Parts: sequence; structure tokens; C-alpha cells
Amino acid sequence: MPSSVQRKRIRKSPADRRAEIVDAAATVALTEGLECITLRRIGEELDVRPGLISHYFPAVEDLVGEAFGNAASAELDRLVPAERSDGTPVEYLARFFAHATGEAYDDVSRLWINARHLSRYRPVLRDRVGTQEAAWRGRLEDLIREGVSRGEFHTNDPHMTTIQILVVIDGLGAHANTDTSNHPPAVMRMAVATAERELGLPSGTLTRPAGELGTGRADAPAAADDDLPAAGQSANPT
Repeated sequence: MPSSVQRKRIRKSPADRRAEIVDAAATVALTEGLECITLRRIGEELDVRPGLISHYFPAVEDLVGEAFGNAASAELDRLVPAERSDGTPVEYLARFFAHATGEAYDDVSRLWINARHLSRYRPVLRDRVGTQEAAWRGRLEDLIREGVSRGEFHTNDPHMTTIQILVVIDGLGAHANTDTSNHPPAVMRMAVATAERELGLPSGTLTRPAGELGTGRADAPAAADDDLPAAGQSANPT
């Protein structure tokens, strides 16, 4: 008998294999750029032949669109969860800004810059960018409307307020590829200041230290992301 028995290779289901491919492509998109997503590159990432990738994505443009959508959706779920049963709108919005500012968010900002540029030439990606923009507006607007209904926020037009906040965040994110160390603190805090002004909140409401952003329950521990910085500060302090 042979001294060792070769382990049987586990065959993944089509759904699992497809998800694995999209996840790998999303990682490449975030770390290297959407242009780097090719059948060969993703095959190398997963240690499989490019032909396997093309079996699931005959057109690489479809994979690029899926990769962007996967990465953008994952970040949206982290920033503004659809289910918000363990906190108040103010707490969730403060945590949103703690996540969406500073160096920790730069990879996502670069991804959006990359996607919007390439979408000029790639219809599939352009459609996916539009879908994600609508998803982000919708999720944040839902949070703001919830805050209005609970008396925490004060705005007559949640939709316009949402757009104002996202426009400022996008504007600041456009500098993800440049040095912002010489920007005044007021510039880095511009998105938070806009939100506080448009929602009728006292200055500083949305920049409390992360440890003070509880879950809204007296018996609950602080939010899981208890190491998050205050909005406008670097997520990776030196």
C-alpha cells in the first residue's frame, strides 16, 4: 500500500466558486485598481487556470462590474448597516463619519475615483456605478429620515441633505491620491460640519470619540469598532 493517501480535492459548488472569484476580484480592485482585473490575474490569485474564470465570466467587463459592486456594497454595509436595531440615528451617523474619513477610507475613495473614470468608457461598469450611487443615497437617506421621525435630526428635505453630505464626502475623497497633510482641520471636518448644520445638530455632536458612541442600550458594551477615531482624524495614527 502507498505510504500516503492523496486527499480528495473538494469540488466547490458553482455558487461558491463564483463568489470566490468575485471576492478575489474585489480585493484586487481595492489594492491594485480595476484595470488590473484580468482573467489571468484572478486565476493567479486563486491558483486556477484563466479558463475557469472565463467559464463564470466570459466577458471580463462583467467581472470588473461585479468586483466594484461587491467592494462598494461591503463598505456600505459596514458604514450604514441596513439593520440598525442596537443604536440611535445620531450614533450610527457619528460612526459613519468615523469610518468614512481618514486614511482607513482611502482605498475605497480610490476605488470610486477609479470606477467613475473608467465608467466613461465601460458601459457595464457605468451601470454598476449608478446602481451603487443610488444604494448609498438610499441607505443614508433612510438613516436621516429615521432620525427626523425620532426627533434627533431636523431637516425639511432629507433627500437634499443626503446629497449635500455625500457631495462633500466625495469632494474630500477626490484627494485620496494626493497629500492632504497641509489641509486645515476645518477642511478635513467639512463633511461632518455640513451634516451637523443641515441636521440641526450642535457642533461636535458627530465627532465624539468612538468609545462614547454606544449602541443605544444601557446594558450593552460600546460599539464593536471601539478603536475607531473621531471623524476627521486618521484611522491609522502614527
